[in-house]
Amino acid sequence: MRTRDWLRLLALSLLWGGSFFFGEVAVASLPPLTLAWLRVATAACALLTIGLIIGRLAGLSAWPWGKLLVMGLLNNALPFSLILWGQTEIDSGLASILNATTPFWAILLATWLLPAEGLTPARLTGLLLGLGGVVLLIGPSALAGLGESLWHQAAVLGAAFCYGCAGIWGRRLSGLTAWQAASGQLVCSSLLLLPVVLVSEQPWLVPLPDLPVITAVLCLGLFSTGLAYLLFFRILRDCGPTNLMLVTMLIPPSALLLGWLFLGE
Repeated sequence: MRTRDWLRLLALSLLWGGSFFFGEVAVASLPPLTLAWLRVATAACALLTIGLIIGRLAGLSAWPWGKLLVMGLLNNALPFSLILWGQTEIDSGLASILNATTPFWAILLATWLLPAEGLTPARLTGLLLGLGGVVLLIGPSALAGLGESLWHQAAVLGAAFCYGCAGIWGRRLSGLTAWQAASGQLVCSSLLLLPVVLVSEQPWLVPLPDLPVITAVLCLGLFSTGLAYLLFFRILRDCGPTNLMLVTMLIPPSALLLGWLFLGE
């Protein structure tokens, strides 16, 4: 990877690290599936609006919508819902550490499906050192509660597995620009989540959130989702899925720092 790619990876880690913080703020007032839908719908509306203005959405009807639907399920609808539900019981720091297992899933899947990017002794050693470094850098206290709320922790691990699958599946979207792929998957995930939210959580019964929650939702959608996925697909195209998923090892420090500064975690 070139220096430019590492800088993009670092920027993506900061945007996604913020998602755990913004999610922790908003999930205290909004049901998790409703929040997941607001996240992707806000991002989709922003990218579609800006994309139409600057001419980034050419050939909309010819996009591979079936592939984008699967990408939206694996990369947005399922993992966002699982992480936000998990954060109803566990801190954002622990959630981000569990999410840092994503490269393991990505490499295990790549070993099976993409032999050129599969498991090697060097990669395995690097992953183990990286995950250990995440815990060491943040401190053992971030693992407080590990073993409690097992279903919520399992949900975050399930989200990490989904991200690993999405990294592999995303190679099928190589014919699209980053803007097209990001916009398309967010539109699909918004449509996937909407009926589930309406049936299961009846969001019209939820009290109107206050300004900090609204701000958190907007930041979650515009920056930690819309802008983040433009970077995601650019890095995926240039560096491949296993390198891309290293971003999850860079996320926990920023997630924990924000949780400590503003949430008292």
